[in-house]
Order: sequence, then C-alpha cells, then structure tokens
Amino acid sequence: MTSQSPLERLAGPGNVLAKEVSDAKEFAGLVRSGLARLKDAENATNSLDSRFDLAYSAAHALCLAALRHHGFRPSKRYIVFQVLPDTLGLGPEVWRILSKCHDMRNRTEYEGVLDVDDRLVSDLVGACRKVAEKVKGLPPIPQKSK
Repeated sequence: MTSQSPLERLAGPGNVLAKEVSDAKEFAGLVRSGLARLKDAENATNSLDSRFDLAYSAAHALCLAALRHHGFRPSKRYIVFQVLPDTLGLGPEVWRILSKCHDMRNRTEYEGVLDVDDRLVSDLVGACRKVAEKVKGLPPIPQKSK
C-alpha cells in the first residue's frame, strides 16, 4: 500500500482539493498577479483598507499558485492558506495570519465590516513576502506541448 501525501488525502469527490495537472502559464499568471499586488500593498500612500485588500489578494494568488504547482485545485478559497505547510513548508506563524485575514476579508465582503489597523496590514504584508519568497524558489513547471 502506498502512502498518500497530505494534499492527496484532501483530494477527491466531496473534498476540498481536486487533482489537476499543473499549468505553467496559469502558475506564471498567478505569480505575476500576486507580486504586482504585493508591491502595491507595500505602498504606504495607499489607504490602509486598500493595502489590506491588495495584500490579501496577493497572498491568495501566491498561495493558489503554490497549490497549483503541486497539481491540485481548491474547492474552497481558504484551503490555500491551510495547506501552506505542505505546499511551501511554511508554518503557523504565516498561515495563521493569512487565515485571520481571510476571516476579516469575509466579514468585509458579506457583512460590510472592515476593521483593520497598521499592525494587521503589516503582519499580512510580512506573511505575503514569506510566501512570495518560497513561491519564487519553486522549480519551473514544464510547458504543455500543443
């Protein structure tokens, strides 16, 4: 019997992940989008709310890129943060911040409540930078032949 990876155990019908072949073009687009948003989130002249939105979107794009790199697609948005130990080797000091910000993002989207402060945005940007560095270190995905 072969042992499954933690990601494989989360994949299958009705689960939060689905196996799907990695795509170099999709990966590159997610990374490009994530890095551009991270750069804008670091711009202190933007409003705190905008910086939060940009940093959260950057983190999500980069975490999704890492998951796609491993050949999986999520069915739930939050899972890309929870599997960071398996996709990028990042621990709770990163994914807990991202999870907290995911909850904050949901409150904003669904309840109109946004209560961010400098510390939260700073922590979010810092966590996103850690994700970005790990994503940049992933090996290239082979291009699909046509």
